[in-house]
Amino acid sequence: MISIRDLTYFYPEEDLPALKNISLDIRENEFLVILGRNGSGKSTLARLLNGLLLPSQGKVEVDGWNTADANQIQLIRQRVGLLFSNPDNQLISNQVEEDVAFGPENLGLNTAEIRRRVNDSLRLVSMESYKNSAPAFLSGGQKQKIAIAGVMAMKPRYLVLDEALSMIDPRGKREIMESIRSLHKTEGVVVIMITHDLEEAREADRVVVLEEGEVKTISTPEELFPSRASLLALGLAPLEISHIIAEINRQGILLSTDILDIDKLVEEICHFV
Repeated sequence: MISIRDLTYFYPEEDLPALKNISLDIRENEFLVILGRNGSGKSTLARLLNGLLLPSQGKVEVDGWNTADANQIQLIRQRVGLLFSNPDNQLISNQVEEDVAFGPENLGLNTAEIRRRVNDSLRLVSMESYKNSAPAFLSGGQKQKIAIAGVMAMKPRYLVLDEALSMIDPRGKREIMESIRSLHKTEGVVVIMITHDLEEAREADRVVVLEEGEVKTISTPEELFPSRASLLALGLAPLEISHIIAEINRQGILLSTDILDIDKLVEEICHFV
């Protein structure tokens, strides 16, 4: 479990905190989404989870290890994998296989274990056939998959995705979300997805909304997403399916605003045919 207690963070020479008095437990086997408009503190929180930043006040503990403890920081960063929005900033080699192997090599693992981790990680994201390819010639979605594989080769317990799909086309987003779902369900990886896009957050167990550095609400998608007024007040764009339902309702066919899945929407509409 990741335990966050009374966390406040100030950037150097800033008078106002980027995060204020955050307390949150991230549970085992959880798919957690952290939502918020730009400047709400989402990316700052992501960097605090694996010790890239350290709390100004309060503490962050990963499986009982305090991120402020210099003796534990390398273990924490192995446990908490962090993926950013631009995969080009995380790919360092001219060959996919070498790139994914970089982290395990730095752990001092033997060659057989490194090869096994590379193959397993590429298989998880359906990119094993690209292991001899050059990342420069891959699509944005494929590059991000390689970046995920590189993180997963470190065998993290937690995967933090900081706007990791923001630069990817719709097809690439779908492919990466499939890979993330697989990691969560088959590998038991705790997923912490940081985004401002509700479409990426449909399958979350819980949703945390940040506003001006504070936790505004903790909810589930089913509780939060149908309320267009609440979402707009938080600076979040409602789901596309919510727009469709609102338009159909204006035509006199009264559908439930709680529907979040397109298949369920079609089924509901068929009741009126």
